[in-house]
Amino acid sequence: MKKILIICLIIITNINIMSAQDRITGKTFATRSEVIAKHGMAATSQPLATQVALDILKKGGNAIDAAIAANATLGLMEPTGNGMGGDIFAIIWDAKSQKLYGLNGSGRSPKSLSLEYFLDNGYSKIPAHGPLPVSVPGCVDGWFEMHKKFGKLNMTEILQPAINYAREGFPLSELIAYYWNGNTRSLAKFPGFKETYMPDGKAPAKGEIFKNPNLANTLEKIAKGGRDVFYKGEIAEKVAEYMKEQGGFLSYDDLASHTSEWVEPISTNYRGYDIWELPPNGQGTAALQILNILEFYDITSMGFGSTEYVHNFTEAKKLAFEDRAKYYSDPAFNDIPVDQLISKEYALKRKELINPDRAARNYPAGELEQGNTIYLTVADQYGNMVSLIQSNYRGMGSGMTPDGLGFVLQDRGELFSLDAEHMNCYAPGKRPFHTIIPAFITKDGKPYISFGVMGGSMQPQGHAQIVINMIDFGMNLQEAGDAPRLRHDGSSQPTGEKMTDGGILNLESGFDYEVIRDLMKKGHKINFTVGGFGGYQAIMFDEKNDVYYGASESRKDGQASGY
Repeated sequence: MKKILIICLIIITNINIMSAQDRITGKTFATRSEVIAKHGMAATSQPLATQVALDILKKGGNAIDAAIAANATLGLMEPTGNGMGGDIFAIIWDAKSQKLYGLNGSGRSPKSLSLEYFLDNGYSKIPAHGPLPVSVPGCVDGWFEMHKKFGKLNMTEILQPAINYAREGFPLSELIAYYWNGNTRSLAKFPGFKETYMPDGKAPAKGEIFKNPNLANTLEKIAKGGRDVFYKGEIAEKVAEYMKEQGGFLSYDDLASHTSEWVEPISTNYRGYDIWELPPNGQGTAALQILNILEFYDITSMGFGSTEYVHNFTEAKKLAFEDRAKYYSDPAFNDIPVDQLISKEYALKRKELINPDRAARNYPAGELEQGNTIYLTVADQYGNMVSLIQSNYRGMGSGMTPDGLGFVLQDRGELFSLDAEHMNCYAPGKRPFHTIIPAFITKDGKPYISFGVMGGSMQPQGHAQIVINMIDFGMNLQEAGDAPRLRHDGSSQPTGEKMTDGGILNLESGFDYEVIRDLMKKGHKINFTVGGFGGYQAIMFDEKNDVYYGASESRKDGQASGY
């Protein structure tokens, strides 16, 4: 009798364990349910930063205040993806004016560094690290531009949580600790980096407390003295002095003359939904081009993860990225045909190049008439929503870490081309091609979803997949982010490289073997990898019930939470 009871207990225990792994509702690949709250919602890539955003909302701050506070906190907690030494972009839904606003907070190249310098010194491309790829950091000015136009609380209150965490310390989360350790291998050699990011001579491990008192001091000065402390005061002087010592070109004058730019977001309508991105020098246009091409197909009938869907998506991406390589650049230096690039007529012409049975080895760019990142989103009780993305590029940036300031400078300048005939060719005072892009969806002129997907060239591919997952495949906000993703690498690049062999199709776990086999028969080169599929956060406004839905996926350490 005793043996029978033990066997029954084992069986019941195993059944319970198996049941705990299966979801009663929704897609089997979903990691959790959506978060739903009435008054406010925040979704970031670090749970402590999400809580900072909520605390700001509960104090009476709005979504803009909370987004700035969360971004400042992430600069401390996730320097593997962002910080005040990098650039910032945002799309903001302002409830008062019932309108979307776009902020381009990207910095420009040093005025004293010329194309001839690179060519005369034998460079075929701009290096990834060190002083040469450093451009003006636009993040801090972006904070103050957003705050001046929409902010509610004062900047001292907004930056105080980040200051407190920087001074008192915080425990590292798992994925950030992993990337932190990886970055130190290539950046530890640069002056100031080890002193800032490698206490005791090594990267902090998961669960260890990390403090950055120098960053706390820098944030305090900015909170009290405003953006000019960073761009025209002692911080600018220290940055310029450090860069000169390291043989760099970024100067005090470069910092002092920096300005952000408010821009009109661009959009396309995809099956009744308006999908919004920012215009170049970012790559958001590519997401709209992919969606325009795929709108000509019956995606729903293909089915998620099918051979037909994956093939056509990949080919549409290749087409969009050839235009990305040719046309996307700083509009202050070029006349970029954005309206033509995102037109339905142009998409139809490009779609005709796709062979349903064969993967293309290369595509021409259209002939027209003439890194790691963080993403966060916040929504408040007043109806404001912020879609914000911020980055150093290549994880922890250039490695250039000015003495005593607590942050590393970005290396966005690496993305310039050195081809004098290229739209994205290096020039003094020019903004480089940018990979980081926030996104937004409206329906019938009303706010619907604020979302983003991090990760270099994955971003427009991820944006398009999120939209298709929800609109064509009927997934909810959480499922759309958790669904297995694909990423195509090897397209022509804005730095000048050309696609000649069709590139590589990277597939996340979750695609059927028969699909993979059939894709290979069509000529796709398949690769399996555990990383590089982005990191997703999103907030959706449910007008009927007057509530927010939040989502944050398992590929990052993030959290969506509301109140």
